[in-house]
Amino acid sequence: MKLSMRTTPADATLRQVNEPERMEALHSYQVLDTDPEQVFNDLAQLSAFICGTPMSLVSLIDGERQWFKAKVGLEAKETPREYAFCQYAMRADDIYEVPDAALDERFAQNPLVTGDPNIRFYAGAPLLSPEGQPLGTLCALDTVPRELTEDQREALRILARQVMAHLELRRIRIQLEDERQKLDGVLRMANNDGDALYANNRTEIFVKQDQRLVRIATADLQYVEALGDYVNLHTTRERFTVYGTMKDLETKLPVRDFARVHRKYIVRLDRIMTIEADSALLDGVRDTSLSRTPVRVPIGSSYKAGLLGRLNLV
Repeated sequence: MKLSMRTTPADATLRQVNEPERMEALHSYQVLDTDPEQVFNDLAQLSAFICGTPMSLVSLIDGERQWFKAKVGLEAKETPREYAFCQYAMRADDIYEVPDAALDERFAQNPLVTGDPNIRFYAGAPLLSPEGQPLGTLCALDTVPRELTEDQREALRILARQVMAHLELRRIRIQLEDERQKLDGVLRMANNDGDALYANNRTEIFVKQDQRLVRIATADLQYVEALGDYVNLHTTRERFTVYGTMKDLETKLPVRDFARVHRKYIVRLDRIMTIEADSALLDGVRDTSLSRTPVRVPIGSSYKAGLLGRLNLV
């Protein structure tokens, strides 16, 4: 096959890029070192088929390497950037074509030319972000010299645009998922805050007793007492026993009205008549027609300071 006199573009004709900005754009796609994806594999396969080459790559240029999102006819997942044809091709204005790498001064001594995979022919279409940042290439490679037809070049351009379109869709999908997770987090926080606000302002609770639910006004509660796996709720008139923990009950009672005074006791603040040493004397029924003996409840040493801080001391 006789090759035309097409020459590889000189460095001076390649676009100049701001490398930090280019790297920021590349990393925004969150694609490096991800698993293979069928759509990119298909585009690489189409590239090889249309260009008539045994190898094709979707290649992205990182700081120190070229990494392959998709590859046909090549086992390596990446190669050093210093040997990459794509580091030049991604900065070209159009298809970057090397008809015979062995005759090109820039690539003749390249280890990828002198050794495996023995590249002789290379053609790459740049992958450009919407902002014009070069990310890598869609390229076709062969082990023998060759030259693309104009139709093949146009097809490579089209396929490169499709690679970028799918990279953009992938980036948008990731961004939307990130936003969804953030929104879910905000909604969870709002719901939790709303639940806590609602719980801390409840004026009643329901307890299950003998296959029925009984409404208890929190204003009628005198104190709550832990008893193993059960909790006793003492009201001004009767006692209810429920299966549960003090921690669970504590979250259901209005914070402004109740205080934990012991690992086994929660009391309603406005029932406290007297605090004597390490115990609190709780008032009975406020209706004098239903008199009741005051109740003494122990105060744990670790709870005492918090309790005193809740009281209006003079």
